[in-house]
Formats: sequence, C-alpha cells, structure tokens
Amino acid sequence: MKLKKKINLPPWALLTPYGLLFCVFIIIPVAAAALLSFTYFNTIQPPKFIGLQNYIDLFTTDSTFLRYVVPNTITYALFVGVGGYILSFFLAWSLSQLTHRVRTIMAVIIYSPSLTGGILIANIWKVIFDGSETGYLNYWLMEMGVIAEPIKWLQSSDYLMVVMIIVALWSSMGVGFLSILSGITNVDKEIYEAAYMDGVKNRFQEVFYVTIPSIKPQMLFGAVMAIVNTFQTSGVGVALSGSNPTPNYAGQLIGTHIEDFGFIRNEMGYAAAVSVILLLFIKLMSSGANKLFAEKD
Repeated sequence: MKLKKKINLPPWALLTPYGLLFCVFIIIPVAAAALLSFTYFNTIQPPKFIGLQNYIDLFTTDSTFLRYVVPNTITYALFVGVGGYILSFFLAWSLSQLTHRVRTIMAVIIYSPSLTGGILIANIWKVIFDGSETGYLNYWLMEMGVIAEPIKWLQSSDYLMVVMIIVALWSSMGVGFLSILSGITNVDKEIYEAAYMDGVKNRFQEVFYVTIPSIKPQMLFGAVMAIVNTFQTSGVGVALSGSNPTPNYAGQLIGTHIEDFGFIRNEMGYAAAVSVILLLFIKLMSSGANKLFAEKD
C-alpha cells in the first residue's frame, strides 16, 4: 500500500484564509467608514468630500449627541458594562463553588439568554413592561396597591433607560462569563493551599490575591467582550420603545444615533463619523483593560 506524501505548507498559506476574512469583514469596512466620514453621502448621490466638517458638526452643532447620546451611553456603559462585568465574575465565582453537575446546569441557564438576539429579548420583555393595564408589571403593582393607574414604562424618559439596563444585564452573561468561569474552575488547588500557608485568611483575600491574578487572561477577554458588546448596542432601546429616536432621546445610545442618521436620515457620511468616534472610544477602553489585566513580564 502506498503511503500518501505529506504536504508541508508554509505558515503564510495556513494564515491566508483568516487573513482574507479579516480584510473583507474588518479592514475594508473600517477603512470605508473612515473615508466616508470625511464626505457628505446621502446614499443617492456620489460622496462629496467635505473634510472635517462632520466631526466639527458632531461636537458643535449636534446638541442631541452631547446632551443625550453621550450621557446615556456613559450611564449604560457603567451599569451594563462595568456592572455586568462584575456580575459575571461574581456569578462565575459562585458557580465554581458548586458541584460539577449543578454548576453545568446553572451555567447553561445563566448563559442561555445571551444566545437570543437583543431585539427578540426586548420584545419578550415588552410584555412585562407594557404600559397598559394588561402589562404584567403594571397588573402586579396595581393589584398590590402600589400604583393607582398604569405607568408607560417604555414611553417615559424616567423609566426607559432603567428598563434597558435590566434587559441588557439579564442577557449579558455571554462568552465572557463562560471564560471567567472556565478560568476559575481550572486554577490549581495547590495555589490556594500555599496562599493560606502564606497568610491568606478568608475568601475575600483568596479571590483578590489568588483567583484574580491566576485568571488574568480570562479576565481580559471578559473585559474586552463586555466593552465591545456594551458600546455596539443599538437595537434594545428602539425595540422596547418602538421608535428611533427613542422617546425624548431617553434611550438614545451611540449605536442608535448611528442608525438614526445612517439608515433613517440617510446621512451616511455623518453616521460614519460617529462610528469612527465609537471605534476610537472602544479602542481606548480596550487598551485600558489590556493594561489592567495583561500579563507583565
């Protein structure tokens, strides 16, 4: 029987498929957005070069961006990004204390909402926060005598952001959560034993001095995923309220602002400028997370 001749491919040949996909879906779209940000483009006429005018308008004349979009995005990022990241670690650490079978079941339950699209999740939650008497939350509160008449949760600027945060947190335990859980469960038990011999006295010190330093790569991955997922969010507020812009701009995030100008007003050049600012902000936050959790030589 003849043996098949072994083919030795150079490294660049193995990387070529990934490189092509990376260029097509990452490099080219980012470059196109950067170029379009210097133009006026209404999707009908050819792009017209206008230099930095889109960026100047964004920070000088777009009152919606500075008054509503930026504060809303910061609030959303603090609660969903930072809060969700802390919650991911807390849940992952809590599950690591359970037996393997129970931990697996609970991890699947917690992870499952992240598999469903944000807009679909928002539509499910709309039944709970419906502004009529038939909405579950209104019905329960009225039955208990907490409120006398229904509250329009999704049309009120006082409540829309709160509902968005609740929905986003509920579905934020994604691959970052699984990564942290995997890291915690694979920390060598002997390290904990050595730590207690060296002076660690309680679980808090164990987490701070042993667990977190031992899973820095997983913590970094979870942080980057939290940053990206938080700032690319756009459809939740629109799906909940049913409109873009959201009522009184209460749920207007940077992603929603991009969709508003790009796909509703057809000002693609201006939307591209906003997307470039968003990209730079994500890059800045990711660099900060990398400095915090990256392994130091």
